[in-house]
Amino acid sequence: MRRLKQAVAVCVLPIAALSIAHASMQASAPEAAAAAKATFSLPALPYAANALAPAIDAQTMTLHHGKHHQAYVDTLNKAVAADKALAGQTLEQLVSKAGTLPATVRNNAGGHWNHTFFWKTMAPPAQSGSPSPELSKAINSSFGSMDKFKQSFKEAGTKRFGSGWVWLIVDKSGKLAITSTPNQDNPLMDVADEKGMPILGNDVWEHAYYLKYQNRRADYLDGWWKVVNWAEISRRYTDATARK
Repeated sequence: MRRLKQAVAVCVLPIAALSIAHASMQASAPEAAAAAKATFSLPALPYAANALAPAIDAQTMTLHHGKHHQAYVDTLNKAVAADKALAGQTLEQLVSKAGTLPATVRNNAGGHWNHTFFWKTMAPPAQSGSPSPELSKAINSSFGSMDKFKQSFKEAGTKRFGSGWVWLIVDKSGKLAITSTPNQDNPLMDVADEKGMPILGNDVWEHAYYLKYQNRRADYLDGWWKVVNWAEISRRYTDATARK
């Protein structure tokens, strides 16, 4: 009888183990399903977090990219997963009709698009370079000189009340223009006061500069030119004008 009880116990143990494993798989199923539904993902930085110093410090970059941008991506994915009408739509499609969408989608789609664009707008100081001859000519034509352009860009950035972005765009006529947008809006949105194709943009939310510059937004805007990726901006200008 004792041997029979031992044999039954030996059989029960694997069954119990299988039950625990099955329960564990069921518990993780929602997490796996959520991961599978994730439409958008955080892009890697195209340089090390400390590569833009001293203009932008490593701690700011780490928090800005890994916390703030990640939060936009995560919130956007949840909002899209909860609305069947948004299934399968690209980021560009969401941004283009932001004014018709819930605020959560508008804000976080804009945040994701703007920051993805922003990381590529910059490069380490040694790789910043200069505008192409074509872009330099357009800047001089539209603003008078590079210095006057930078001053106008700075004024637009410092005058943006609260949080937002300042942009250099190619407008509908093919000319360069400076504009700014509130919160996470951008010039591609149907709600933008001045629409156009962005070729350069700077984030003037406090999280982009406060650790290093505190409330000195103007100083941040001045220092930022040292890390502008002019090769990328020139490429965007060529692409934007080719569409006109």
